[in-house]
Amino acid sequence: MQIIITGMKQKIFGFLSVFLTWIVIFMLQKPLFMLMCKDSVGEYSLFDVFVVMYHGLPLDMSMGGYLTLLPALLIAVSVWTCCNWLKVVWRAYFVIASLLVSATFSLNIGLYPYWKFPLDSTPLFYFFSSPADAMASITLGMLIAGLVSTVGVAFVLYLLFRSHFYISILECKNSAESNSRKLIDSIAIVLLTALLIIPIRGGFSVASTNTGKAYFSEKMSLNHSAVNPFFSLMESVSHENDFASQYRFMNDAEAEKLFRQMVYTSSNDSVKLLNTRRPDIYIFVLESFSRHVMQTGATPNLVKLSQEGVFFDNFYANSFRTDRGLVAILSGYPAQPTMSIMKYPQKTNRLPSIAQKLHKTGYDLKYFYGGDADFTNMRSYLTSQGFTDIVSDVDFPVDERMSKWGVPDGPVVERLIASVKSEKSKRPLLRVLQTSSSHEPYDVPWHKMKNPILNAFNYADAQVGRFVSWLKKSGRWKNSVVILVPDHLGCWPENFDNFTFDRYEIPMIWIGGAVAKAQKVSTLGSQQDIAATLLGQMGIEHKDMVFSKDMLDKNSPHFAFFTVPDAFGMITAENRIIFDNKSRQLMLDEGRHKGKNLKAGQAYLQKIYDDIALR
Repeated sequence: MQIIITGMKQKIFGFLSVFLTWIVIFMLQKPLFMLMCKDSVGEYSLFDVFVVMYHGLPLDMSMGGYLTLLPALLIAVSVWTCCNWLKVVWRAYFVIASLLVSATFSLNIGLYPYWKFPLDSTPLFYFFSSPADAMASITLGMLIAGLVSTVGVAFVLYLLFRSHFYISILECKNSAESNSRKLIDSIAIVLLTALLIIPIRGGFSVASTNTGKAYFSEKMSLNHSAVNPFFSLMESVSHENDFASQYRFMNDAEAEKLFRQMVYTSSNDSVKLLNTRRPDIYIFVLESFSRHVMQTGATPNLVKLSQEGVFFDNFYANSFRTDRGLVAILSGYPAQPTMSIMKYPQKTNRLPSIAQKLHKTGYDLKYFYGGDADFTNMRSYLTSQGFTDIVSDVDFPVDERMSKWGVPDGPVVERLIASVKSEKSKRPLLRVLQTSSSHEPYDVPWHKMKNPILNAFNYADAQVGRFVSWLKKSGRWKNSVVILVPDHLGCWPENFDNFTFDRYEIPMIWIGGAVAKAQKVSTLGSQQDIAATLLGQMGIEHKDMVFSKDMLDKNSPHFAFFTVPDAFGMITAENRIIFDNKSRQLMLDEGRHKGKNLKAGQAYLQKIYDDIALR
């Protein structure tokens, strides 16, 4: 009898040991993360480390609960049998679990200095849409270090869980007991397994565990340090398609009432920037450019053109990534904080866009990009908007694909110039060129500045200047407008913070013979407003672009809106806020009417997700 009790005690003790071991592993990840990302986390004390570990405990316990479910069921089965297949399944499971835990930990450390938010499904989306482009920013040394650390940590974890102590949990030390006793023992283990729902859900409250439970500090990097990266990734993946239930700040009627005050209705009272209704249009989407980089001396052409044309100097990016920014620019559709609508072709197929509108009025469309057009489902989105002629990396000779992102901006601009030169059609043109050379790793065929980042910007800027110079001499200048706008602020300044307003400040410049006069426009706006503003100048109806506002209409509501995981910003003349959705707190609140934009911003974000759910 003593042997039976001891055997059962060992299995219960083993069950608890597996659960607690996972929790300890996750807790130890936090000081390691803070140490490895110390430049991004900033100054912190030993006390901060313990506070971070404490506040991250609910997520660690939840993830530990999930990872203990299968081992617990194997322990329950071992009450009845000692078959070797139990040990095989145990070992296989912990190989997979160890690799997943190690990989998410390593990815979180590797990406955080660049993205400044905990790991989510974004890198998976980028990787599976185009592995080559997803890896383009990673050097060979970074890749090797990441693989070695992932495999090394996984191997240590696997050795721990396949040690004699854990394997012995599956051994039968109660083979002589009756079937009824075995049934009671297995039921006891199953009941203990069922109790894992408590740490998994985070207690007995109605709300289940979410990453927001780890947030405790006004210093966002400490909150991010407390987040379990494996939990954050799983949460992001599981919520990707549940759009209608996300960001429910208020009832539908209140959200609709507030939203209606922010929707543009044409009053035909716009400032006229263009002197023709059907100009050739060239949109340059400039990788990672910003107002900051224009102040470094690296972009003399952009500075010069801002003085020659219309310079929008109170303008904001909608997001922090190209796939979000591109949809905002071309479709007038706001970026989302936790997903990219470009990932869902069935939804982007139903989005309106500048290209669609212009194509219906007779415009000829063409898109130029030196990288992989399939990255982030970009080709699917562009094709659905009418761009059936897309020039990408595969359309260039192999010897011109000299950068990790594909073809540098120089040959791409040359291809655009050659295309326009050979144009025989009388139809007006819409040409969009997306640059890539100012994206890390900044490997450009240009060596004019010591700083590699500024050198890459200088190269990209030179190609823009070259195109404009050619266009001025081409005979098409008089009937052309060139729109220069970044996709987002990227890598300059080098150490940026997601929770600052200047993180989203970007320039927009309109230049060309179709531009009536040089001037500065200080009206508030963001990338999503380009569509309504341009189409408004051309007298083209755009009521279906409900989120886009004509910045030049005096009676239009003027504000800027942007998102970043997992937060949004709302800027008006009276109030500037950044609200963190995880901690449910205002990170920044400035202006003469503090807090005024909170409800409006929440209603706006809620309506975006309502719209996504219906598409």
